[in-house]
Amino acid sequence: MAHWVNAHPIHSTDGVCIMFDNLSGKLQKVFKHLRGQGKLTEANIREALREVRVALLEADVHYKVAKDFVAGIAERAVGQEVMDSLTPGQQVIKIVNEGLTDLMGGKAAPVDLIGKPPVGILLVGLQGSGKTTTTAKLARRLTSEKRRPCLVPADVYRPAAIQQLTTLAQQLNLPVYPSTVEQRPEDIVRQAIDFAKQQNCDTLLVDTAGRLHIDSDLMEELSKIKGVLSPSEILLVADAMTGQDAVQVASAFHEAIQLTGVILSKLDGDARGGAALSIRSVTGCPIKFIGVGEKLDALEVFHPDRMASRILGMGDMLSIIEKAQEAFDEKEALELARKFKEDTFTLEDFRDQLRQVKKLGSLQQIVSLLPGMGMMKELKNMQVDEKELVRMEAIINSMTRQERRDADILNGSRRRRIAAGSGTSVPDVNRLMKSYDEARRMMRQMMGGGGATKKKKGKGKKRKAFFPF
Repeated sequence: MAHWVNAHPIHSTDGVCIMFDNLSGKLQKVFKHLRGQGKLTEANIREALREVRVALLEADVHYKVAKDFVAGIAERAVGQEVMDSLTPGQQVIKIVNEGLTDLMGGKAAPVDLIGKPPVGILLVGLQGSGKTTTTAKLARRLTSEKRRPCLVPADVYRPAAIQQLTTLAQQLNLPVYPSTVEQRPEDIVRQAIDFAKQQNCDTLLVDTAGRLHIDSDLMEELSKIKGVLSPSEILLVADAMTGQDAVQVASAFHEAIQLTGVILSKLDGDARGGAALSIRSVTGCPIKFIGVGEKLDALEVFHPDRMASRILGMGDMLSIIEKAQEAFDEKEALELARKFKEDTFTLEDFRDQLRQVKKLGSLQQIVSLLPGMGMMKELKNMQVDEKELVRMEAIINSMTRQERRDADILNGSRRRRIAAGSGTSVPDVNRLMKSYDEARRMMRQMMGGGGATKKKKGKGKKRKAFFPF
């Protein structure tokens, strides 16, 4: 519902696209060359896979993981299933896609919430990895899944950590155990279990202390907490920005306290993707979630198959569908369809849809999930003006109730008043009205032109669509 403006180079707003940007570009270049071959031979397949191996190493993938991955792909790619195929280049891409999916775990790994309440989840990691914020993000996600978590700040060495988690819990309207720096971490957890039962909580999320590096004191403390909590999950929060170091950290924690999974944080930065492609293979621990932003809703389930498709430029339609299902209410959608069909869609309804679209997240991120769109040169050099949605809503809010319900009365003087009231210009108001008219016209066409329509000035003229979808 926003048009494309301000053409200038930018960084993608999709953290995952930033992370795999260089790798995706190199792999797609290799596969484009393969598709252009009239006939594939063992020689040109192996040449292409050497380029794949270099691309993986440059993405900071563990050298042994990259070597084994390419060897496995080569074994399948030079077999009869590829050589006898009518589209051998596409077959190789299919094999690489399957290989990447397997490398990252095959399928999403759910959080284990089975057990007597409150089920314990222990979050561990080095200092600065984002444990405290991730604890709150996980609490928010569990709340959306009808769980009632209790947050436990057990980092007694950094008083700000206790206050930070307490503040985040208050934002989420969730109970938090009132820890103090004088308490021992294992005593905090022991008392927090009883506290959670009193608060009718079914999940206990424990934020633990970190260190600048792994040491025996840290591991001993975590072992004591583990003994008290008997957690169903021990999740390492690892900083994706550290690349192979994140893999080494995961290995050390896993050896000491037996991790059940990993949460990769800071994927909205310029990480090269090596950690995501290496951790499962090196440690055997699945990546369960990825942090893709600073807001509390910026924690996503990690889907290896979808990530593989995005790396290869195939898009991720399932994620788009899930985002839409979370943002749009089914009953509201049916009511909206009725209004379009009967041509009773008002500017108030249009404003509600603008608000729903904003819930989907960054428009640039949504577009990047479309097949073949993530690596398009045009998208790299264009920016979606997110402020346009805010501007459009402000204009509608400046209208009277009568104007919002009957747009036909918006003459020149009314539009000047609305522009002044919303801090915009008359052209901005006119552009909004064009977008509104275009939305109604497009939806009437999609529904077969149902409903009586009002004849408007300028009907039949071709106008530029202000809707990218």
